[in-house]
Amino acid sequence: MPKGSRPFLRNKKTEISSGSEPPHVEWYYEPEIRRFPAITDVSRQTFLRKDSEPVRRIFPLSFYNPITLLGAAVATVSFGLILFLTILELFAAEQKPYMGILTFIVLPGILLIGIGLIVLGILREHRRERLGKPLGLHLPVIDLNNPRHRTAFTFASSGAILLLAFSAFGSFKAYEYTDSDQFCGEMCHTVMEPEYTAYQFSPHARVGCVKCHIGPGAGWFVRSKLSGAYQVYATTFDLYPRPIPTPIQNLRPAQETCEQCHWPKHFFSEKQKEHTYFMTDEANTRWKLNLLMKIGGGNIEAGPTSGIHWHMNIANEVIYAHRDSARQDIPWIRVRSADGTVKIYTREGSSLTDEELEALPKRRMDCIDCHNRPTHIYHPPTRSVNHVMALGWISPELPFAKSLAVDALEQPYSSKEAALDSIRLMIEGFYHDRYPQVAAARSAEIERMVVETQKIYSRNYFPYMKVSWKRFTDNIGHLYYQGCFRCHDEQHSTESGETLTKDCNACHTILAQELGKGHQRISLTGIEYRHPVDIGDAWKTMNCNECHNPQ
Repeated sequence: MPKGSRPFLRNKKTEISSGSEPPHVEWYYEPEIRRFPAITDVSRQTFLRKDSEPVRRIFPLSFYNPITLLGAAVATVSFGLILFLTILELFAAEQKPYMGILTFIVLPGILLIGIGLIVLGILREHRRERLGKPLGLHLPVIDLNNPRHRTAFTFASSGAILLLAFSAFGSFKAYEYTDSDQFCGEMCHTVMEPEYTAYQFSPHARVGCVKCHIGPGAGWFVRSKLSGAYQVYATTFDLYPRPIPTPIQNLRPAQETCEQCHWPKHFFSEKQKEHTYFMTDEANTRWKLNLLMKIGGGNIEAGPTSGIHWHMNIANEVIYAHRDSARQDIPWIRVRSADGTVKIYTREGSSLTDEELEALPKRRMDCIDCHNRPTHIYHPPTRSVNHVMALGWISPELPFAKSLAVDALEQPYSSKEAALDSIRLMIEGFYHDRYPQVAAARSAEIERMVVETQKIYSRNYFPYMKVSWKRFTDNIGHLYYQGCFRCHDEQHSTESGETLTKDCNACHTILAQELGKGHQRISLTGIEYRHPVDIGDAWKTMNCNECHNPQ
């Protein structure tokens, strides 16, 4: 047999010698077709069989090699999965972000790899042919007429089918898990525990993480996964910041997330709210505010479009420039009303040049500018203690309960375990030393106070991640943060002298104010606010957060 040439399949008892017709060969391989004159008239697209007609091949001879066939298998399976998942996506009740990335990004990439292997194998075969090396497949022969071969084939095939079935099921369940809240919140337990804990006690606790952080469609999924790739690296090598900063710059527009549930045209009318507060005196003096919130909104057919949600009405355009990444320092605002009127407000003393203004980042206001922490909310201790005291879970009858609970929460503890132990010691020790009779008579109420204070701490403070309520600004309201007063501070004015008002009644009407028992002020047309502690008129010129959250 010529060097570098061998039959595709032959009888082991026969040999091929140059210049003679082989005595008994089942198949000739292409090098023999080229080297033996007796069979040179056979098409290169066929295998020659001695005792029958030539058998035509589907693909060129160079296709039949291990690398090309592996690539063909990969490409075929990938293409089949793309079709399957596309059909699954079309008939699904709701779109899933991970389904989109798997169908339109991951699997097409694998498909391209398979096509690349096909091309690589063909090119490799052509190169081997030029070098005179053996070509093609040299696979073991499976004869299903042989009982041993048939039994082995049956077991192997059955095992392969079961493996594929279980692998497909396992892969789909793994995919479903990556779309779950547990995957987002618990895979990186130490890093994400603060955000996951806050999420579980938020108004959006039943809204999946990916619904807001990614949303439907592959485009934003790719962005989030590219960002997540670095996060995985940072977590693995302990390079992540503490606390994890709010991803303000990378958030998807509210129109594509929030407004999928909160339809702007349904923001209208007014909403009554009652707030209960407790003072820090010995009697925990209770006082209340009853407000009528001017929600306003975007549907003139349902009512006035003025009020709080005037800012997000798509007919109005509010664009502002900010100096800091948290968007708290806002020196310039441009407002375009529905009638086309444009007003520009500049903060007093900002002294911005045109070049400086041009360099500042600008943003059109939407839901997230006020509702910047709609889910991952870290509550100030005063607000949390007021809430549980109003529910009666911490008894207002315990002396100094309000100030004691807040003080116990605000200590700089080194760990959660140390904090929970110290809260118990601090509260029990206070009543044991200062009010021994109360400690003996109200031990059950004191125990309940300890437990509730520890719960507040566990939900809002995470020392190992340096997370506390002061690290995360909440722009709703204006009591503990600048919030509304970032713009409505009566220091932003137009060239004509028109200012953005700071009047309390611009966003809400105070219907009633109660301070202690039997002392209540009521008016359906609104009353002027009175500060519960006599500080004169300082509250009119200062921002609330300057006292309630001094930095």
